[in-house]
Amino acid sequence: MSLSDRDLIKTNLIASAEVKKKMIDACSEDIIKSADLLISCFSKGNKLLLCGNGGSAADAQHIATEFVVRLSPKKTRPALPAIALTTDTSYLTAGSNDLGYENVFSRAVEALGNENDILIAISTSGNSPNIINAVQLANDRKLITLGLLGANGGKMLPLCNHSIIIPSNDTQRIQEGQITAAHIICQLVEEKMFGP
Repeated sequence: MSLSDRDLIKTNLIASAEVKKKMIDACSEDIIKSADLLISCFSKGNKLLLCGNGGSAADAQHIATEFVVRLSPKKTRPALPAIALTTDTSYLTAGSNDLGYENVFSRAVEALGNENDILIAISTSGNSPNIINAVQLANDRKLITLGLLGANGGKMLPLCNHSIIIPSNDTQRIQEGQITAAHIICQLVEEKMFGP
């Protein structure tokens, strides 16, 4: 017997809320640390790079936009330098074709990343080869690497300087938690840098 539409909605909303409640204890300190790292980065004139695949690519673009434009419509502030490495179709297709998809983001980090910039690498599994390669190259170039991860953090966890791990094994719940964490980070950065 299948769930009714209303039961399906209720089940999903409760599951999403439960993960977010777990994030209070599991992620709060890491969210604060991430915001502080970004504040230091931006205050020193450095920039943020972001990458991810699929829904995480969309989240990379979403998060970059919140920093460049603003999160709060009530706030007037300067733009903050954030670049999603997922937006240029010419680069992504040429890089994938010529260098292999596993190198597409590391090549962008090589081109755009400087020491003390931050790379936010988004992965629900922590096991995507192209994201892992980007993190490794970012570490080599002395960027600060911040993993936005789920489950047990996967292979990326020991490679990142800092991580936020959403306490779930369900991909959609992890993605919902990741964008919530990112919104909170953006709000902390805006309020600490430019006032509440």
